[in-house]
Parts: sequence; structure tokens; C-alpha cells
Amino acid sequence: MYDITVIGSGPGGYVAAIRAAQLGFKTAIIEKYSVLGGTCLNVGCIPSKALLDSSEIYHNAVSSFEKHGISATNINIDLTKMILRKNEVVKQLNSGISYLMKKHKIDVIEGEGSFLSKNKIKIVSNGNEKLIETNKTIIATGSKPAIIKGIEIDKKRIITSTEALSLSEIPKHLIVIGGGAIGLELGSVYKRLGSKVSVVEFMDTIIPAMDGSLSKELARVLKKQGFEFYLKHKVKSVKNTGKSVVLTAENAKGETINIEGDYCLVSVGRIPYTNNLALENTGVKLDEKGRVMVDENLQTNVDGIYAIGDVIRGAMLAHKAEEEGVFVVERIAGQKPHINYNLIPSVVYTWPEVAAVGKTEEQLKSENIGYKTGTCSYKSNGRAIASTDTDGFVKIIANTKTDEILGVHIIGPRAADIIGEAVLAMEYRASAEDIARTSHAHPTYSEALKEAALDTFEKRPIHY
Repeated sequence: MYDITVIGSGPGGYVAAIRAAQLGFKTAIIEKYSVLGGTCLNVGCIPSKALLDSSEIYHNAVSSFEKHGISATNINIDLTKMILRKNEVVKQLNSGISYLMKKHKIDVIEGEGSFLSKNKIKIVSNGNEKLIETNKTIIATGSKPAIIKGIEIDKKRIITSTEALSLSEIPKHLIVIGGGAIGLELGSVYKRLGSKVSVVEFMDTIIPAMDGSLSKELARVLKKQGFEFYLKHKVKSVKNTGKSVVLTAENAKGETINIEGDYCLVSVGRIPYTNNLALENTGVKLDEKGRVMVDENLQTNVDGIYAIGDVIRGAMLAHKAEEEGVFVVERIAGQKPHINYNLIPSVVYTWPEVAAVGKTEEQLKSENIGYKTGTCSYKSNGRAIASTDTDGFVKIIANTKTDEILGVHIIGPRAADIIGEAVLAMEYRASAEDIARTSHAHPTYSEALKEAALDTFEKRPIHY
């Protein structure tokens, strides 16, 4: 009998298992694949960042080395080697998680887990069955790519993000359906490697969940890089013609357009993965979107069964799942952890990067909350000028009356790292003045955050 069993070894699952072991629980983790780490590590966050880094190095070599006094000739792309490097990065992290499981004496059970009852789980692997009993269970089975009704993902020319991470050739023209983080990041990889990239988006903006100012600036910068955008276009069909794909869409005027390319990446979000869990044997309820329903403690309607990460409500982010994994285990242990969902940062790893935490202007307007804003353009930042990364800005939104920071929105170099300072400040309910009066090393990209805080607090930025 295990104290806690985790189904799924993604960021939420393996972190939950480690925390459970740290707290003295006899712990098992069930994973249907032969490697640990889930979507994020194997076909998501990590491999995409590896390719983003490789493609950025190539892009800089052919486009900006000359500015730095570096002459480079006969620069070629070996996509096979690039993919192999990506695989090595993944393999190294796979090994790291396996080591952590052994270190914490967590039983790793390979196979597909399903409930026989509230406390009994069957694991099937290569036709063999194993039965375990558990006191508590954490469902951490993650998500899978969403599809568009009527469009067949053939995994050859009409692909998802999984296939896009291991292409055998660089597309001449990559069509991306969806203007969210996944599509823009993978689009960036292949744009840097020489592909033409066309993004077809149903909404009137890209990264629609983020502050409107970030969307507008990112679209401007990506267009400058050569992206094509078809906003307010509804995809009607995508056909594989053999050596190409043809996408048919309808624009806002009701006109039909055709776009021909050699690959089409369908990246219209993700849906929770609960297949084959046999939840009906437990009575665990799902909502209308197929997500596992949980209460404020992330417990399902069945006592002792919890769920975390992409499979429940909220943003589908690896770090959100990690926080939830720790939260659930500490709740089981009788501790009093907390998660402020308003302070889970979001990041888009294009270049420049986009990162945000807290409320957007659009949200504050709809909630009728008084606010003030301050900004700092990276064009005035010494570190950004030195590195020729001057696109973008930092925007801080603060309460009009109290000066408490309500949101921070960044597009610029290393925004993904800088946003951590904003999250920490907001966790402690800092004011714009607090950041404005905090010393920041010079020259750094993070100085733009201080300048934006000065602009928010008293409209007295120093360097612009």
C-alpha cells in the first residue's frame, strides 16, 4: 500500500512525487512511456527551447555577426545535428529526473495506469498487468494538442508541435494555424533557419490572452523579421496534396483565400488528457471541457483523489503544475501552502521574449479598477543598446490610490528571466515605488524594470 501514487511524470507529477517523498510518504509514480518528464521535457518546453537557442545562434551568425566585427563565411545548417543536440538535451534531463526518483526512493512504475476503484490502480505495460493499492492518488496526466474539426493531422505535412520538433528538412513555407505561444515559438525556429512563415489566427490579435500592448509590439517585431499574419481568418480546410499543403480560410469579409506551403503546423492550444484512466470506476467528475473538477484544495469530488496541472482548470503551464504538485502534497501532510493564481507568470520564447504577470489593462478596465501605468523602452537601456536588442519595453500597471503593482508586462531581451523579480515583488504586494527605490546593477536589462517603476510612481524616469 502506497501513501501517495502519482499518475503522470510531467513537471507537476514528478515534483509532487519528490515533495511527497521528502515529507516521508511512501510514494509511487506511474508513467506510460519509457522516459520520465512528460510533454514538457520530451516534446514541449525543453526541446523547443533547445531548437530556439540553436536557431538563434545561426540567425545571429548570418545576420548580426558583421555588426560585431566578426566575419563568418560558408555558414551552413545541419538540421540533423541540430535535432540530435536537442535530443541530447532531453536525454540529459530525462536522466536527471530518473536520478531524483532513485535519490528519494520513489517507485517508478512503467505502464498505463487506470482506476479499478478509489484505492486500486491497474498498470498495463506490454500486455502485462500489475495491481497496486494507494491511500491517495494525484492525477497529473497533462494534455495533448487540440485539433480542428475536419482537419486530419497526418503527421507528415499536417503536423502538431510534436512532429515540428523533429522534421527531417527545413520547410520552404511553414503555415502555422494559431497565433499563441507554441505556434509563434516554433514559427520563430524555422523562420530563423530560412523558412517563410505564415500565421493564420481566428482572433484579431496574436497572444490574445496577454496585454494588448504586448500583442501589438510582438506583431510589429515579428513582421519586421518576415512573419506573415492572417488575423481574423477562420480555417475551413487543410489538404495534403503530396508535396505541399493547401490551407483554405475565410477572412472577416467572408472572402475565401488559399495559402499553399509545404508544411502546416496546427497549434490551436491543448486539451486535458484523461483517456484510459477509467475515472468512471471512481466517480470522479469532469467539467464540460473535459477537465477534472477540483475544489480549492485541488481534491476531486472523491475523497483522496487529487488532480493538478493541465488536466484541471487554469493556464496550461509547467510551472503552474509544479506549484500545484507541491501544494497538494503539503495539504495532504497537514501544512498550509498557498498558490496565488494571479501571480503565475506567462512567457512566450520568441525573440524578443514576452513575459507577463498579474492583470492586463483590458482586465482592469473591465473590472473598473483605477490604475496608472509606466513604461520604459529598451531603446534607452544601456545593456540592450550594447547587445543591439532594443526592440520592446517594460510596462508596469499599479493601483491609482495605493501604488500597489497590479501587473507587469515585458517584451524584450531576457524578459523570461526578468519577470521573476516582478513576481516576487507582487507576492509581497510591493508598490511601484518599492521597485523604483531598489538598486539594480548597471548595465543590465533589468534596469528597464526600475525605469518603468519610476515612470509609474512619479513620472520621473532617469534615463529617458
